[in-house]
Amino acid sequence: MVAKIKSGKSLIGALNYNENKVKQDKAVLIAAVGYPKDAECLSFYDKLFRLTDLAAMNQRSKTNAVHISLNFPNGEYLADETLRGIAGDYLRGIGFATQPYLVYRHEDAGHPHIHIVTTNIKRNGERINLHYLGQNESEKIRKVIEIKYGLTKAEEQTQQKPDLKAAIAVASYGKAETKRTITNILSFTLRSYKFTSVPELNAVLQQYHIQADRGAKDSRMYAREGLIYWVLDQQGNKIGVPIKASTIYGKPTLKSLEEKFRLNTQLRKPFKEGLIKILDLVLAKPQTKNTFQGELLKKDIQVILRQNDEGRIYGVTFIDQKNKVVFNGSDLGKAYSANQLSAQLLPDLPGKINRQRQSDDEIAGNVLRQTATGGNELMDVLFAAEREDLAALNKFKRKKRKGLKL
Repeated sequence: MVAKIKSGKSLIGALNYNENKVKQDKAVLIAAVGYPKDAECLSFYDKLFRLTDLAAMNQRSKTNAVHISLNFPNGEYLADETLRGIAGDYLRGIGFATQPYLVYRHEDAGHPHIHIVTTNIKRNGERINLHYLGQNESEKIRKVIEIKYGLTKAEEQTQQKPDLKAAIAVASYGKAETKRTITNILSFTLRSYKFTSVPELNAVLQQYHIQADRGAKDSRMYAREGLIYWVLDQQGNKIGVPIKASTIYGKPTLKSLEEKFRLNTQLRKPFKEGLIKILDLVLAKPQTKNTFQGELLKKDIQVILRQNDEGRIYGVTFIDQKNKVVFNGSDLGKAYSANQLSAQLLPDLPGKINRQRQSDDEIAGNVLRQTATGGNELMDVLFAAEREDLAALNKFKRKKRKGLKL
């Protein structure tokens, strides 16, 4: 079992997160301990006010929200009754025995887990100290619970590498709250991928139908280094109302992203040579745009080619999905820039070629059939142009002979 403790200043934010998951059928409230009603009878405000009333007992403490997740490995599915017992034992172990709390079973990731929402302010106004809570009390009770319930140990669980990408759903406007959807996707992307510019970030985000937008270069927002995030439709068009970066959890503003860009510039360096070797191997054979993208996709490398209306490539980005690194083509070297690739890749005409081959085969077949039956109509049609040219040539020769009196 892996336990994660987050503390904050917004009880309503922690509650909203879980209640939105319930609305999306991705979570279920399985316990409400320390409440005057049964869990199924509680309204949103019943859940909230029980916690905020306690938090109000200590006006000086700004941090009054505690949001805990207990995570179990794939395949370790536990009954709700067991999960309720684990949650209760864990909270008693970290000193929250007298606190009211809510337990949600989540089904929005690749592994089983529960979320617990509570407050660290007691009825008498005293504050439960959260300093080193995760390192000390949490670690002790975690080990006791693993033995008691026969759970996979945290040391073994952390060796597993779940497919995080599979746990992140592509944004679909209107299906869930826009801000929450963008927050979830950004949280995963910023944590998992190494990119060094907004366009490189967008190369990843657009996989999930999200886009970071600085605005037009002559706009006020661009001048003030503002940043907003959009949800995109299936065609890649912006839809709905954009969300300001400063209002999103973690504040993924341009300023904070630029710090990440500088760090990622160093972090992605070890993966550069490996990517170049793969590109060289694929480009050693003649490739069209489609085959180039297809061959690299087999090696977990996504190629994003930006083309103008005439089909000319003016930009290229490589996403190494295995190592979660993003490179602009020119950053790898001149040979992998948009201009060089545009000159090297053959044109994509598979549809036209196939249709032509099919047409040629049909004509050849008809010719064979007509010849076998002694028919000459199709032959006359096929060679009409050539016969006209031949007749014209003979006519020209006759005139020339006549002129020469031959």
